[in-house]
Amino acid sequence: MKPLSPTDQLFLWLEKRQQPMHVGGLQLFSFPEDAPDDYVARLADQLREHTLVTPPFNQRLSYRLGQPVWVEDEHLDLEHHFRFEALPTPGRVRELLTFVSAEHSHLMDRERPMWEVHLIEGLGERQFALYTKVHHSLVDGVSAMRMVTGTLSEDPEQRGMPPIWALPPRVRDESGEGPSMWRSIGHLLGESGKQLGTIPTVARELLRTINEARKDPAYHSIFHAPRSVLNQRITGSRRFAAQSFCLKRIKAVCQAYGTTVNDVVTAMCATALRGYLMNQEALPTKPLIAMVPVSLRRDDSSGGNQVGVILANLHTDEPDSAERLRKIHQGMQEAKDRYAHMSPEEIINYTALTLAPAAFHLLTGMAPNWQTFNVVISNVPGPRETRYWNGAKMEGMYPVSIAMDRLALNMTLTSYNDQVEFGLIGCRRTLPSLQRMLDYLDEGLAELEAAAGL
Repeated sequence: MKPLSPTDQLFLWLEKRQQPMHVGGLQLFSFPEDAPDDYVARLADQLREHTLVTPPFNQRLSYRLGQPVWVEDEHLDLEHHFRFEALPTPGRVRELLTFVSAEHSHLMDRERPMWEVHLIEGLGERQFALYTKVHHSLVDGVSAMRMVTGTLSEDPEQRGMPPIWALPPRVRDESGEGPSMWRSIGHLLGESGKQLGTIPTVARELLRTINEARKDPAYHSIFHAPRSVLNQRITGSRRFAAQSFCLKRIKAVCQAYGTTVNDVVTAMCATALRGYLMNQEALPTKPLIAMVPVSLRRDDSSGGNQVGVILANLHTDEPDSAERLRKIHQGMQEAKDRYAHMSPEEIINYTALTLAPAAFHLLTGMAPNWQTFNVVISNVPGPRETRYWNGAKMEGMYPVSIAMDRLALNMTLTSYNDQVEFGLIGCRRTLPSLQRMLDYLDEGLAELEAAAGL
């Protein structure tokens, strides 16, 4: 029996029919060269043999004295959690994304361990897919990425590799290297004694930020994001859109403009949002604001929480894409400079305090005039080399995150090999034809290349 942390409980409190609180991932694989036509069916049989389910996948929700706890599920039904399914013909990527959209809309059964793995056949070109979803109270995005990576190998000849639910158990990293607004606030509440020493620095930086906001109109907009169609109440129906971009193209733009990869992908998202909202005749006159988690690590260490959340002005009111990138880079750099002389604890607390109005509004809806940000843009690092699963080459891996009331769109991306994989999740009703945003992302990169003469 293990009590849930305050942050994990928050994901349970937030969940409702129109707001499922699970994260997911879609992986695309090619058959091994010597594989028979029924390779995926044989793989499904092999996976069903892994009946020893390890933590956290053998844990279900229970309550002791009114408090939620994790307990081992002694009657776990693997057939419920692992499902072998086929796409309808013609088995294109379109049918695959439609399948993920529908499955990601469904709430998890709280009477069982809250995870599902879908092995999907029926794709053309001798390919298959794996869609996994796990409740956010059970695992965070970065931990999920580590687990998925743990199922993969750099050796195409390796076989007998376990599925994610049968990996050797590992201790969950409660320090939370994964960027999260909710973790920052939960950390502040849960370790208040340890955090008292950060108050002078946090107060000084917060006061300096407020003073800057009074003097600089662009800075001021960070604390008062415009109202937009992205920030309405949503339904439970989801639309998932995904696409890969060549990392070499993005790095060439970085070199041309003297920016980072994170700056360029943020600018691509800004251009996509501008194009999509203009097409909907819904682009606010003031620039949209994004919540962007960024790594602040200045060494090669692996421990500790060295992630900050930046409220990034996307400059969607700027018509020139190159100038938009320059402004985004400048704003990002100013935010990083602000964090440069702060300790990890001070960064966590500064983040928690600046995002507190947004958290209050998302939880209660009682502060509609204080829209701190409009959209989440998150970058989760993935494997740098080509990976294989039981001989099958992984062609792509796409994150599937969470849309919420008043945050109808989540733009998450991950790096894999020489690609950047975008996964967009949004409310189907609030954001119709969301898949068109993929074209706008492509246009955003092409515009930057053209302006740089690439």
